[in-house]
Amino acid sequence: MRGTMITKADKVLLSLCIFLSFSSFAYVKGMVPAGSEVRIEVDGKLKYTLPLNADRTLELNGTIGKTTVEIKGGKVRIKEAPCPNKLCIHQGWVESGAVVCLPNKVIVTVTSPSRIKDPDAVSG
Repeated sequence: MRGTMITKADKVLLSLCIFLSFSSFAYVKGMVPAGSEVRIEVDGKLKYTLPLNADRTLELNGTIGKTTVEIKGGKVRIKEAPCPNKLCIHQGWVESGAVVCLPNKVIVTVTSPSRIKDPDAVSG
């Protein structure tokens, strides 16, 4: 039986694939713009719209208890939550996207005011 031989071309191709994989992280991060405001919803209702650049801590009453949301240094996180797995806490600080505490029905979204649009004729 003959063993597999890795050629120089295989090594170059593998190196190129690894480089493209890691560089795609930077590309994708650049595609999602950092937001300038935080929208906090509890049980499907908008409770707060706050600037992302103003540090503050909020305590919210969700469906199963109290959730603490912290805004600091242009980022936001769920600091404390009554949910059993604490996945929302483990997500950490975000500067774009969302953090969701599903059991407590708290959604924290970082967005830009221009990205929030009124409903159109189809969705409204």
